[in-house]
Amino acid sequence: MPRTQMPRSKKFRRARLIVLVLAVLLVAGVGYGGYRGVAAVRASFPELAGTIKVAGMSAPVDVKRDANGIPQLYADTSEDLFRAQGYVQAQDRFWEMDVRRHITSGRLSEMFGSSQVETDSFLRTMGWHQVAQKEFDSQLSADAKKYLQAYSDGVNAWLAEHPGGESASLEYALLGVANGDYKPEQWTPVDSVAWLKAMAWNLSGNMQEEIDRSLLAQDFTPDKIAELYPEYPYARNGTIVKTGTVSGDTYRPADGAAQPAAPATGGAVQGSTVTKAMLKDVSDRIDEMPQLLGRQGQGIGSNSWVVAGSHTTTNKPLLANDPHLGPGLPSVWYQMGLHCRTVSGACGFDTSGFTFAGMPGVVIGHNKDISWGFTNLGADVTDLYLEKVTGPDTYLVDGKDVKFELRKETIKVAGGADRVITVRTTQSGAPLISDPSTEQQNVGRYAPAGNAAPDRGTTGYGVALQWTALTPGKTMDAVFKLDRATGWDEFRAAAKDFAVPAQNLIYADTKNNIGYQAPGSIPIRESGDGTYPALGWDSAYAWKGMIPFTALPYSLNPAAGFIVTANQAVVDRSYKYPLTKDWEYGTRAKEITGQIEAKLKNGGKISPDDMQSMQLDNTSVLATTLVPLLLKVQIDDPYVREAQDLLKDWNYRQDASSAAAAYYNGVWRQILTLAFGQKFPADLRAKDNCLLVHAQQDPTKPDAADANKIITECGTREPGKAQPDGGDRWMEIVFQQLSKPDSSWWTYIDSEHHEQKGLENLLGEAMKNARQDLTSLLSKDISTWNWGRLHTLTLREQTMGTDDSSIASGVVQRLLNRGPYRLSGGTAAVDAAGWNAAAGYQVDWIPSMRMVVDLSDFDASRWINVGGASGHAFHPNYNDQTDLWLKGRLLSWSYSAEAVDKATKNRLILTNG
Repeated sequence: MPRTQMPRSKKFRRARLIVLVLAVLLVAGVGYGGYRGVAAVRASFPELAGTIKVAGMSAPVDVKRDANGIPQLYADTSEDLFRAQGYVQAQDRFWEMDVRRHITSGRLSEMFGSSQVETDSFLRTMGWHQVAQKEFDSQLSADAKKYLQAYSDGVNAWLAEHPGGESASLEYALLGVANGDYKPEQWTPVDSVAWLKAMAWNLSGNMQEEIDRSLLAQDFTPDKIAELYPEYPYARNGTIVKTGTVSGDTYRPADGAAQPAAPATGGAVQGSTVTKAMLKDVSDRIDEMPQLLGRQGQGIGSNSWVVAGSHTTTNKPLLANDPHLGPGLPSVWYQMGLHCRTVSGACGFDTSGFTFAGMPGVVIGHNKDISWGFTNLGADVTDLYLEKVTGPDTYLVDGKDVKFELRKETIKVAGGADRVITVRTTQSGAPLISDPSTEQQNVGRYAPAGNAAPDRGTTGYGVALQWTALTPGKTMDAVFKLDRATGWDEFRAAAKDFAVPAQNLIYADTKNNIGYQAPGSIPIRESGDGTYPALGWDSAYAWKGMIPFTALPYSLNPAAGFIVTANQAVVDRSYKYPLTKDWEYGTRAKEITGQIEAKLKNGGKISPDDMQSMQLDNTSVLATTLVPLLLKVQIDDPYVREAQDLLKDWNYRQDASSAAAAYYNGVWRQILTLAFGQKFPADLRAKDNCLLVHAQQDPTKPDAADANKIITECGTREPGKAQPDGGDRWMEIVFQQLSKPDSSWWTYIDSEHHEQKGLENLLGEAMKNARQDLTSLLSKDISTWNWGRLHTLTLREQTMGTDDSSIASGVVQRLLNRGPYRLSGGTAAVDAAGWNAAAGYQVDWIPSMRMVVDLSDFDASRWINVGGASGHAFHPNYNDQTDLWLKGRLLSWSYSAEAVDKATKNRLILTNG
C-alpha cells in the first residue's frame, strides 16, 4: 500500500483538520453527536447474519464466520462460490481493495491528488494494468475468466449497496472531505489480475542490487564490490534440493522417488565508472513506489518446510509456512475457506487458507487432498538495460537506430489539471523507466558500460526495465488449479502456469508424499549475469527465452524425509541454467534444517508443536561467532565494560526481554556503520546519516582554493531502504571479513575524527558507541534495558495512517494504527522480525502469517494472521489476532463441515436478488 499524502492547499489543510478532529470525537463518542458518530462508524461494519440478496446467485450460499470473523463459504456452483467471495471480501476490505487497484493501474492521483502524480507516472510507465488486461483477454482459460467475472459481480453487488462509498468505511468519510468528487468505480476482473503484478514487483529479485552495485562503482574497485556481494556459501548452508541434471530440457532429480509413494499404512561487463546520476534517480523512484508487500527485492525472506509422515508423530506429513512481508493494517493476507457442498464438475473447490483481498481463490493453504506453501525463490527476473537514446523515438541496437513503441498516458488528478506523459518502450517490451525517474537517470549517467560503449552524451544513457511480469502469463489459472489439485501431477501442472512471481512451492498430500517445485518465468541470458545493468545497444545481451518448466528443479520424496525452503540457493553451480547471483545466504535454512535433524536424531519424531516452536526460533547465528570476539576485546572504561559483560552468559536468543540482545544488536549496528556506512557514497546512505568529507574538486580548476575543503555530506536515501541494512547478506560479509583482521574494511574514523585501523579496535569502538546509543535511547541503567524496547512494531494503516507531517495526521494515526508492540526475533533469525540497521531498530518486516498443516487431520491444523479479518478500524476483528501472533500462538483451523459448524458464531445467507 502507498505512503500517500493529500494535496496541501491551505483550504484542504483546514478541511482535513476539521474532519479529523470531528472523526475522533465521533468515533470516541465524545461531545455533541457522539452517539450518532459511533453509530455512523458501526454502519460500515458488515452484516454477519440474516439473509442478503445478491444478484446472479443460482442457489443460496452460506457464509459462516467464527469468533475471529474468518469466513467459510459453502455453495453449489463454482461461480456462486466466487461471487460470494467477492461480496464477502468487499464487506471486510473494500477500501484496501480500492486503493490497491488504483496502485496497480497508476491512478492514485484520482484519489489522493497531485502528491501521487510521480508514483502514477512510474506505474503507468511499467503498464501493470495493461499487461493484466492482455492476460485476461488472451492468456487465461475460460474457467478462470468465469471465476474472475463472478468474483467481480460479487464485489459490485456489495458496491451497489454502498453507492459512492457511502457508509463503506471510515476512510471514505475522511477522503470525502478532501476529495468529495471521488466515487468508487465498478470492480473488473482485470483489477484482480493486476494484483499479481504488485506481488511480483515486491518479490522480483535483484534490481536494487544492480543499482547499488553500479552506485558503489563510483568509489570502489570491482574486487571490493565483490566482497560486498560474496558468493553463496554452498558448502556451509546447502541448497533446497540436491542438484540434478538437465538432459535436453528435462530435469532429472538427484534424490527422491520418480513417482509418488503408495499410500502409507500408518549483467554487463563492469567498467571503471558508475552511471551514478541516472541510477540514483531510478533508485529514488523505486523507493517512492508503494510497497504493498514490504521492501522490494533481495532481503525479503520466508520460511517453509515439510516433513514426511515417516518422521512425524502423526504418521502423515506436516507442513509449515510463514512468509516474511511488510507489516500493516489490515494484513496483506485474508483467511477464508471456499467449499463446494458437493465437489463435482459443477463445483470443484473445497479449499481453505490465505488469500488476498481483491483476488479470487486461495493462494496458500490446503484442500482435502494436498497442502502447499510458498517462499520467494529469488530468481533474477529483472534486468536494467542501458539504452543509447538517439532521438525522441529512436535508440541504438547493433549500430542501427530502432524505433521505440510510444504511447501516451493521461493521469487524472483530484483537484488539479490532468497530466500527460509519453511512455517509450523498446522492441523487446522494456519500458524506459528513466524517463520519469531521476534515480534511473543517474544509473544511465554512471553505470558500467565497458570501453566499447557508445558516447554517453551529457545526460547519460536511458535505462529500460526488462521484467518477466511485463509479459502476459497464466498465474491466475495456476491459483485455481492449485486449489483443485488432488495429487503431485496436478500440483505440478498448476505450478507450470505460475509465471510470476517465481516462488519455491512445497507440497504434501494425504497419501504421504512430500515434494518441491521451482516454477516461474526465469530468463536465459547468453551474455551478462544480471549483476549490473546490461548493454541495450548490443543484441547479445537480449534474453534468449525462458527456462523450460520441464528443466526447472523439483524433488519428490527425498531420502532425507524433509524439505526446507527459506530463500537459500535452490541448486548449486552445476545446474545448467543460472537462476541468480543474488541468493539469500541460507542462515535461516541452516537453522531450520539443524533443528529438524536434531529432532530426528536416534529415531525421534516431529510433532505439530515442534513445527510451531521452530517458527519462533529467534537465535542470532552470527552472534555465536561474533560475541566471543567481542568478549576478547580489552575494555578499560568501566562504563562500557558493564555493557560488554551482558554478553558473557547470553544464550544468543533475541527475546524481547533480553538486555544482552539489545546491546548485541546495538553493537552490530555500530559495526556496520564504522566498517561500511562511513565509506559508502551518499546515494546509499540514509538521509539523516551525515559525514565530514573532502569536497570534490572541479577538474577544470585544479588549483581551486577549496580543493581540500571539508564539508558535511548527508545521505540521500530513505532510511528504511539505506545501506548497510544488516540483513542476511551483511551477516555473510562480516562473517567472511572476521577472518581478515587487517582488512581495509576495518579502517574507520573514530569519535575524535581520527583514522583507526584493525578489527579489534573497531569492535571496541562499536561497543563504546553502542553503550552511548542505548543510554540515549533507553537509560544509563542497563538493568532497564531490553530488546523489545528498541525493537518495536507499529501496525500502520497504509494510506492515511502513515502520514505524520501534521497534528491532524497524527490524529488519524491514533484512529487507524495499532502499537507499538515489543518484539522478539531479528533479521536473519527464523523468527524474522526484520529491521534496517541503517535506519534504527524499528521492525520493518515480519512473519506476516504462520500456519502448520496436519495432513493426518486437517481440523488439527493451525493458523494465525497479523491484525485480523476486518479492514474496518474499531471492528472487533480489526486487530484481534495480533496479541496471539506476538505470543507465538496459533488459532485452531477448522476445515471439515462439522468443525466449521462447531466454530461458527455468525451465519449469513446470500440468495439471488
